[in-house]
Amino acid sequence: PTSPRGSRLEAVPQGRPETRWTASWDGRLTPVQIKEFGAINKIDFSPVPPYNYAVTASSRIHIYGRYSQEPIKTFSRFKDAAYCATYRDDGNLLVAGSEEGSIHLFDVSGRAPLRQFDGHTKPVHVVGFLSDKYRVFSGGDDYSSNLWDIASATEIASYSEHTDYVRCGCASKVNADVFITGSYDHTVKLFDARTKSSVMTIEHGQPVESVLLFPSGGLLVSAGGRYVKVWDVLKGGQLLVSLKNHHKTVTCLCLNSSGQRLLSGSLDRHVKIYSTTSYKVVHSFNYATSILSLALSPEDETIVVGMTNGVLSVKHKKPEERKEKSQKKRQPAYRTYVKGRTYMPKQEDFCVSKPVKRVLRKYDKLLKSFQSSKALDAVLEPPIRLYTPEVTVAVMQELHRRGTLRSALAGRDEKQINLLLTFVARRVIEPRFTPVLVTVADMITDIYQPVVGQSAIVDRQFLRLQEAIGKEIDYQEELLEVLGMMDTLFATFTEKRATYLEENKSNGLTETIETNMNN
Repeated sequence: PTSPRGSRLEAVPQGRPETRWTASWDGRLTPVQIKEFGAINKIDFSPVPPYNYAVTASSRIHIYGRYSQEPIKTFSRFKDAAYCATYRDDGNLLVAGSEEGSIHLFDVSGRAPLRQFDGHTKPVHVVGFLSDKYRVFSGGDDYSSNLWDIASATEIASYSEHTDYVRCGCASKVNADVFITGSYDHTVKLFDARTKSSVMTIEHGQPVESVLLFPSGGLLVSAGGRYVKVWDVLKGGQLLVSLKNHHKTVTCLCLNSSGQRLLSGSLDRHVKIYSTTSYKVVHSFNYATSILSLALSPEDETIVVGMTNGVLSVKHKKPEERKEKSQKKRQPAYRTYVKGRTYMPKQEDFCVSKPVKRVLRKYDKLLKSFQSSKALDAVLEPPIRLYTPEVTVAVMQELHRRGTLRSALAGRDEKQINLLLTFVARRVIEPRFTPVLVTVADMITDIYQPVVGQSAIVDRQFLRLQEAIGKEIDYQEELLEVLGMMDTLFATFTEKRATYLEENKSNGLTETIETNMNN
C-alpha cells in the first residue's frame, strides 16, 4: 500500500543510515519561490562559475544568479513560446527552440540571437549542443531529429525515424558524434552523425518525457509514464532496472556531479533521489503542484524545480559544518618554562629581544571601527574620567576632528547627559582642556536646548556649567586688570635712556657752538 505522499520507498528505510549527501538537505534553508510568466519547461545550469541558471517559461528565457530572486538577464526575442534553453559546455552560448519551429542561438553576454536555424515545420521542444561545441541537435513535433552546423547555420543531417512528437534528448560527452532523442512513440533512438540512420532503438513502453546519459556514456536513463528505466548501451540497450516509485507521469531527470545520485520529478508533486549503486530511494522532496523541470547545480548545492503553475522553487543545501575534534593539547613540562632562566649571556652572544605585542585599548578599538558613540561612552567610565581626564578630552578632540562629535553627543538619556555635563563643568576651567571642552559645551547646549526644563537633574547641571564658566570669565577679567596694573608699575620702574638720534643731535649742537666761539 502507498502513503498519501507517495510509494513505500519514498522515505529512507529504517535501519539504513542516510549518506552525508542526503542528510545535508534535511536542514536546508527555506525555499525561495519565484513566479514566472507560464509553465517552466526547462531549467539548465551554466557549467562554469558563478553557475547561473537559465529558466525557460512562456516566451522568455530568464538568467538567474545562484542566490538572486530577480533575473539578471532576459532573452525575449520569441514570437511565441520558447523551449529547452540549454548552455554550451563553456557557458558562452545558449540555444533554444520555439513554438514557430525555429532554433535560436544566443551569446550569453548579448541579447539578439547570433544564429537562427530554420528547417522544422512544427514546434521544436528539444535542442542541445554536441560535445564538440560546434554542432547543435534538435527534435520537433514534426517527428524529425536534425543536426545543425553553428558556423554556417545550415542543416547537416535530418532523421525522420520517430512516428510521434520528439520531446526530449541529450548528447554524449564521450563521443562528439552521438546524440539521443526520446519520443511520444514510446521509443528512444541513438543517432550517430556519421551514419544516415539511427544506430540503436530502445522500447520504453510509454511516451518518453526525459532521457539522460551517465558521464561514462555507458548507461542510459529514460523516463515516461510512471517508470524510470536504466539501460546498458554497451550491451545493445539491455534493460538493467525499472523503477516505479512515482504514481503519476515522470517528467524530468537529472544526475548529480559525481553520478552517484539520480533525481526524478513527476506530476505527483514529488522529487525522488535514487542511489545509482542500489537504485533505492534515499531521499524525497514534496512540492505544492506538479513538476515539469528539474536541475541540480554543478556543485550539488542548489536544486531548482519548475512547476506547471509557473512557480520556480530554489532550495540550497545546508553548509556542512566542520567537526573538528577538540583534543586537549599536552602542556609542556615545568622544566620547559624555567629552562634558560638563569643563563647569563656571554660576550660573543647576540641577544634578540622579543617584540612586545601592542594591545589596543577599548576606546581605540571602537575608534578604529568608527563607533563614535560607544568610544565616547568608553572614555566616560569612572577609571578614565576621574584619573586620566586627558584621555577623555583627547577622544573628544579626535571625534571633533572626524566630524562625528555631534552625532556621538546626540541621542543620550538623562543619566548620560548628567555625566557629560558634570565632566565638562569640572574640567572646562583647566587651561589644557578649555579649547576642546568649550566646543563640547556649545554642542551639548545646541543639541539639548529643546529639552531644558523637562529634567531637574539636567537643568541643575546646566546651571553648574553656567556658574563655572561665569566664574572663569570673572577670574579672567580680574587677571587682565592685574596685568594692566603690573604693566603700569613696570613702566615707572624703567629708567629713561637717550636714544641714538638725540645723542647725535646734542653732539652736533655742541660742535657748532664750539666752532662759532673759535671764529
